[in-house]
Amino acid sequence: MALQHKLDVLPTNPGVYLMRNEAGEIIYVGKAKNLRNRVRSYFHKGSDHSAKVQVMVSHIADLDYIITDSEVEALILENNLIKEHAPRYNVRLKDDKTYPYLKVTVQETFPRVLLVRRRLDDGARYFGPYTDVTAVKRTLNFLRRLFPIRSCRKNIEEGSQDRPCLNYHIGRCLGPCAGLVSKEEYGKMIDEVILFLEGRIDRLLPALREKMFAASERLEFEKAARIRNQIQSLESLVADQKMVAPHQGDQDFVGYARYGELACVQIFFVREGKLIGREHFLLECSAEEEGPEILQSFLQQFYADASYIPKEVYTPLHLSEPEPLEEWLGKLRGNRVYLRTPQRGKKRQLVDLAMTNARALLDEISTREAYKEKAAERAARDLMELVDLPAPPQRIEAFDISNLQGSNVVASLVVWEDGDMKSDDYRRFRIRGLEGSPDDYLAMAEAVTRRFKRGLEEQADGEGDGKFSAFPDLVLIDGGKGQLSAAIKARDELHIDIPFLALAEKREEIYLAGRSEPVILPVDSPGLLLLRRIRDEAHRFALAYHRNLRGRTTRGSLLDDIPGVGPKRKRDLLKHFGSVKKIREASMEELQEVKGISAKLAAEIYQHLHNS
Repeated sequence: MALQHKLDVLPTNPGVYLMRNEAGEIIYVGKAKNLRNRVRSYFHKGSDHSAKVQVMVSHIADLDYIITDSEVEALILENNLIKEHAPRYNVRLKDDKTYPYLKVTVQETFPRVLLVRRRLDDGARYFGPYTDVTAVKRTLNFLRRLFPIRSCRKNIEEGSQDRPCLNYHIGRCLGPCAGLVSKEEYGKMIDEVILFLEGRIDRLLPALREKMFAASERLEFEKAARIRNQIQSLESLVADQKMVAPHQGDQDFVGYARYGELACVQIFFVREGKLIGREHFLLECSAEEEGPEILQSFLQQFYADASYIPKEVYTPLHLSEPEPLEEWLGKLRGNRVYLRTPQRGKKRQLVDLAMTNARALLDEISTREAYKEKAAERAARDLMELVDLPAPPQRIEAFDISNLQGSNVVASLVVWEDGDMKSDDYRRFRIRGLEGSPDDYLAMAEAVTRRFKRGLEEQADGEGDGKFSAFPDLVLIDGGKGQLSAAIKARDELHIDIPFLALAEKREEIYLAGRSEPVILPVDSPGLLLLRRIRDEAHRFALAYHRNLRGRTTRGSLLDDIPGVGPKRKRDLLKHFGSVKKIREASMEELQEVKGISAKLAAEIYQHLHNS
């Protein structure tokens, strides 16, 4: 009745609507030029809806809407809400938060080039997003070999007179920290870096040749040779860039393929008539999703974070609502953007090539995913037989303990679910009361007790979606018979009926409850390989947390013991140098560069850190 009332009073404004199921979860987010007409159309019995819409409507129990001033604003809001809520029936990029960018810090006096995971509104130039992290790292290394860009974290202003580091002496930096290069000269190099990242290498080469000849005429042969090497490296890249268009325009060509609930979009980047690169992205969608909706959703999500938008974007299918998307892209670019679907000629060939690449990539990924799924099924069956479970385990949790001679004792909890690690459910525990007297058995018992006691409390309070409410089918303990006994004792005190087993690291022996002798599985057993994978992840997660705590303790103890260094000066020192190690390596003159550090205090800090 409440849903029908909302349908009756829907406004005719543009906006965004959010469909919810009985549990209150958002299952679909959409935009509309006219909210009343669009939302009501889902519930018209005579409408020829797709199978996806029919299934979705059967799960709708409630809806909300947000009115916007225009359809373009609705598009932007829709995109943000899809990213935030990841609704079941929307097309969405897989793992879009992990795509890296290359960042040029042009807002700094002497910019750097960094690999980052987030695009901020900080005045820097961003390039990406990219899907291949390894390729991005190779590009960054290539850039740093090609151009002497500074890589330090110092806040350098023009006229600085620091001592240059090793990078300057090996030709990997121009030495702005020592005042060895002007802001203008360094800025010209950054302009060349940006041209390189934009793929406009042809524009870069003439200026470099001119610099090489000028250096040669001044008898600066070493500098001329370095520029010659730059030119040769860039020319080899230009040779790999294929001319695909007779004109000098910037265009993106998009192709896609779909298999079940997975889609792959391939995008070719053409700049000034040359194909300079390509990227592919995976999207989650329903099996009945229409091609135009897949493409439209991808374009919205990709260009919202893209570092550059070309004048023309070519797609294999006509989009259902291209006008608001074109208007939005035009606002992002600063002038008009055209969404086009070529029917013949060179442009159609490029779109078809993108489609072919998308299909090939999706075939490869689907085969790999199918293999992983079968391997996970075999491993789960092995563990079902090993522990005598009624069915293969769908969720496995693993505990590990980490400490250093009893200090900073921590426990990790990692989760494997439905064939893969589920990092959102990872938890970590700081074990208190055992400092100085290491006891892995007590630490393990405390971690198990805290995890399952919290879970029982959430279940009793009706928090079905709480952090600890989901219980596993099997628990893995990192260790031997002693750790397993301590964990089982903690479990039994809570009256929980979940099977536990332990995996000892040296000989990969498996200990089971009620058996004195360990079980030795073949080294290539799928069950053992899965246990080792989960155990190693628990070990990594615990060790990372322990190192973090240990680092905090070390930083605190070294700086807090220095007279005159309070919390503010400690923060200023760490912010300026980046780490205690760098503070220790700094000279007294460098320490005085930090605001509030006098010559006397700098001498005290220097002596204390060097005597510690």
